Amino acid sequence: MNNISMKVNADDLILSALKEDITSEDITTNSVMPNYQLGEVELICKQDGVIAGLDVFKRVFELLDKQTYTEFYVADGNEVKKGQKIGLVRGDIRVLLSGERTALNYLQRMSGIATYTRSIVKLLEGSKTKLLDTRKTTPNMRVFEKYAVKVGGGCNHRYNLSDGILLKDNHIGAAGGVKQAIKMAKEYAPFVRKIEVEVENLDMLKEALEAGADIIMLDNMSVEDMKTAVSLTKGKAETECSGNVTKENVAKLVDIGVDYISSGALTHSSPILDLSLKNLHAI
Repeated sequence: MNNISMKVNADDLILSALKEDITSEDITTNSVMPNYQLGEVELICKQDGVIAGLDVFKRVFELLDKQTYTEFYVADGNEVKKGQKIGLVRGDIRVLLSGERTALNYLQRMSGIATYTRSIVKLLEGSKTKLLDTRKTTPNMRVFEKYAVKVGGGCNHRYNLSDGILLKDNHIGAAGGVKQAIKMAKEYAPFVRKIEVEVENLDMLKEALEAGADIIMLDNMSVEDMKTAVSLTKGKAETECSGNVTKENVAKLVDIGVDYISSGALTHSSPILDLSLKNLHAI
């Protein structure tokens, strides 16, 4: 995430998070630190994992005071260990105290997603299958969470509703059937857009293929039916497996032969990576 994309996509969101935490003042900090004092605090990792979101962490303090200096000893995507000192922040102690929780919230959340994603990506090693995220993200956190998935080695599905066509069960119901939904999508959408269709059984799959779907999402189907679906689809469309995919059950999906496996758990169920700002002192 470079400086340009950070300012365009992230600054407003980070400022909103800061406003949520500081509505008028940080009354605790102002009571114990009424005046400027230069200080420094260490960023410590409290468990093993994959770090992600260092630029966001840094930006929190910069938005409070552009004079704040942050130094890291690791980079996004690096594996970190419990007890490892991974950075420091130097600046106005009032800024360090007031920005601490917001900065850590971003870094812990993003690192947790990267860590969980990396663990599933490792289970898919040696196969052709790529791991995708979904739109099941925390409101106003999507840009950060999808970035964290990429840091962890996963791939991004569509970013939002304007980014691609995905005809799910309710879209199909609204249109009156699989073939009709695909026909309407082709008539409405620009020709450069691929059309993905969610199917729940082999009959729906055959309809989607006949209607010219580009990608078939196999949703909550049995392993046996998915293997049959991949065979029927070969050379006609790409395939994606979806439906409650987690680290615990992804291994049984590796041999199916789908092009993609999507998992909402990457962003909605990843535990945070425990990090802490410690040893604050004046300098």
